[in-house]
Amino acid sequence: MTDEERSLGARILAPLKAAGRRWSRSLSLRIVSSTLVVGIGTVLLLGAYVTDQIRDGLVDDRVDRVLSESARDANIAQQRADSTPAANPAEMQQFVYDLIIELRALGGESRGLVMLRSPDNTSSVPLTVGESTTGLDETISAEMRAAVAGDMTQPWQYVQFPGSDIAGIVVGSEVDLGVAGPYELYFVYSLEDEQATLALIQRVLLLGAVVLMGLVVAMTWFVTTQAVRPVRRASRVASRLAEGRLSERMTVRGHDEMATLAQTFNEMAESLQRQITKLERLSRLQRRFVSDVSHELRTPLTTIRMASDVLYDARADFPASVSRSSELLSAQLDRFEALLSDLLEISRIDAGSAQLEFEKMDIADVVREEVEAMVPVAQDIGVPVRLRVAEGEHSASLDRPRVGRIVRNLLSNAVEHAQDTRVEVSVRSDRRSTAVVVRDFGVGLTPQQVERVFDRFWRADAARARTMGGTGLGMSIASEDAQLHGGALEVWGSPGQGASFRLVLPRTHEGVGHNQPLPLVMRQGAFEEVGPLIVDSAAEPQDPESEEDA
Repeated sequence: MTDEERSLGARILAPLKAAGRRWSRSLSLRIVSSTLVVGIGTVLLLGAYVTDQIRDGLVDDRVDRVLSESARDANIAQQRADSTPAANPAEMQQFVYDLIIELRALGGESRGLVMLRSPDNTSSVPLTVGESTTGLDETISAEMRAAVAGDMTQPWQYVQFPGSDIAGIVVGSEVDLGVAGPYELYFVYSLEDEQATLALIQRVLLLGAVVLMGLVVAMTWFVTTQAVRPVRRASRVASRLAEGRLSERMTVRGHDEMATLAQTFNEMAESLQRQITKLERLSRLQRRFVSDVSHELRTPLTTIRMASDVLYDARADFPASVSRSSELLSAQLDRFEALLSDLLEISRIDAGSAQLEFEKMDIADVVREEVEAMVPVAQDIGVPVRLRVAEGEHSASLDRPRVGRIVRNLLSNAVEHAQDTRVEVSVRSDRRSTAVVVRDFGVGLTPQQVERVFDRFWRADAARARTMGGTGLGMSIASEDAQLHGGALEVWGSPGQGASFRLVLPRTHEGVGHNQPLPLVMRQGAFEEVGPLIVDSAAEPQDPESEEDA
């Protein structure tokens, strides 16, 4: 398909998509359109049924009158033939002319007359009858002549007049003209009047259907508007409530069901306002408590740290038990300081006072530095770490310490849970965003655990020994940091197959978009396709002498 064809298809589909979106978003439009479709279908079926019944009634009545009239005129023609004194061809020809004129006068202008010599007529008396049948003999079919010749009582059939769309009825009979032999007599009746009557009835029905559908649409729209208007008001009030305008209320009018709905909605809004106000007060108190406690603990912690450092530096002079105690004290103080730092950071984020200092830099460099810093720890645990960076530019405006902290938290979490498997880190960018995927192949996560990964103070297995400590706030802070950058942090996990985290950060003011540079769960072999291998902690270092020889 060429670009021109795709562009033409897009232009054709654009109005249809716009109409579909409007139809899906408007309850009134859906109700009116559904009513209109059902109404049109009903009117069409009813109109077809009524038209069919009227047509059958008109035609059946006309057929009965035609058969009665043609039977009478055929008897008159046979009586005239039986009583005629004509004995020679000339007299018989004159008799036929007079008979045709008389029969035409009996039938009126709506009837034609055709007289044909029977195929089995062996009379030697010639009669000229074709001059009086010009144009109508074409309506007589071979089947009709066979029925008359077969002595069928008053055969008839529907016909179409040549050169027009007018229908008609042909009734046949046989007349014995004595010395001239048997002749076929056909009465041709026009149904033009019945067609005109039926067309008039159809126009009246169509006009009535249009007026009826207009009234139905107008009535449906009126009733729907009356029912939907309070719902729209409720929707607007609910939107304002969602925006934080908790004092918004619906107007109560009357005492009907809609008034009851408005009253109930207002009561619900008042209850929500009370609960939200209460929760906000409690949240403020909680944030203030955490912040105050964290700040107040700084001073005694500093004093304890100074004393701990003195004991730690002099541990070689202490007995073994006291020396071990000083080491444990120093380690736990490190963890305590990290916890206080995380609590202060959480309190700043909750209070909306987190300050970001953006600068233009290459995200791949940030990731590489964090990976290289994590490699020694991973090697001590026996977990190889590999980094691949796709070719191209990966620069964006970001807060270096916060993005580094996100990557560091993801790496430490992956190394901690890798269980002697590998950790793979990938970086790739497109025009709008940059994605960093950290994947391990260790214990993995259940669906329930995936939903709680970013909860504060939550751990997948609290009873499991941790190698690198941790406060339980790292992943929560990482998620908040990603959102502060206008990005997102996503997680996938499966028991026994490991876990995968994807950090997506915007590179432009347009945001991250829907199509990400890297998938959250990379297929087999996709890591090798990302780009060149930048860091591989599993690779054995080369001998310096061999490098010089090379």
